[in-house]
Amino acid sequence: MDVPLHDETLRRRLLRAQKNEITEYHIYTKLSERTVDPHNRQVLKRIASEELKHYGVWRGHTGEEIEPDRLKIWFFYWICRIFGLTFGIKLMEKEEDLAQLEYLNIAGTIPDAKEILEDEGRHEQELIDLLDEERLRYAGSIVLGLNDALVELTGSLAGFSFALQNTRLIAVVGLITGIAASLSMAASEYLSKKTDSGGSDPLKAALYTGGAYVITVILLIIPYLVFDNYLHALMLTLFNAILVITVFTFYISVAQDLDFRKRFVEMCAISMGVAGVSFGIGVLIRLFLGVDI
Repeated sequence: MDVPLHDETLRRRLLRAQKNEITEYHIYTKLSERTVDPHNRQVLKRIASEELKHYGVWRGHTGEEIEPDRLKIWFFYWICRIFGLTFGIKLMEKEEDLAQLEYLNIAGTIPDAKEILEDEGRHEQELIDLLDEERLRYAGSIVLGLNDALVELTGSLAGFSFALQNTRLIAVVGLITGIAASLSMAASEYLSKKTDSGGSDPLKAALYTGGAYVITVILLIIPYLVFDNYLHALMLTLFNAILVITVFTFYISVAQDLDFRKRFVEMCAISMGVAGVSFGIGVLIRLFLGVDI
C-alpha cells in the first residue's frame, strides 16, 4: 500500500527508513564477502537478509527504489575491518536507536513499522550475539596490559619527571622500565592462562597483554622525546593516557555493552591518582636525597 501523496512528512520518514535498511543490507553483505570465518560469514548473511526484507516492506509503501548511502557503507565497512565486526555492528546498532524513535512515530499510521521495530530488536541482537571474535575473547588480556601500563608507567614517569628533570633521561629510564614490565606482564599472563581451564590460548593471551602494554608505553614515552621541558612532556603524557583510556573504554563499552562513563571515570581516577602520588614521591626524593642531575 503506497503512502498517500499528500502526507509528505510521513513519506519522507518512510524513505529515510527505506534508505537506512538498504544501506545496512549492503554493509552486511560487503562484510560477509570479506569475512574468512564461515560462522561469522553466515551470521552476517542472515542479518543482511533481514535488512533486505525490511527494505522490501518500506518499498511496498513508498512505491520507490532507493539508492543506499555509499559514504555510510564505506565508513562502517572500514570501522568493522579495523576495530572488529562486533564493535562495528554494535556501533551501527546504537545509531539505530535513533531510528527506532522514527519507527515509533510511523507505527501510529503504518502497523508494519511496529513489526519491523520488534524484528530489529529481537533477531539482529540474537545474531550479533552469535558473532565470535578472537580480539573480544582476549579482551581481558588486553585490558590487563593497558590498565597496568597506564597505572604503572604514568605513575613512574610522573615520579621520574621531578626526580630527574631531564626529558631524554626520563625517556630512557621509562622505556627500560616499560619494556621490562611488559615482558613481566606477558609472562605472568602466560602462566596464569596455563593454569586456567577457561580454554584461552596462553601464548595468544600473553601476546595480547604484552602488545597492549608496549603500545601504551610508546604513546606515553613519545612526549619525552619531543619536548625538552619535562613539565610540558608530562602534561602531554597525561593527555595521551586520558586519550588511550577514552578510546579503549569506548571500544570495550560498545563491544561488550558496558557503561562507558563509569569505566572511564574509574580508569582516569586510578591512573591520574597514581601519577599524582608518584609525582609527589619524586618531589620528596629529590628534596631529601639531594638528587641533582
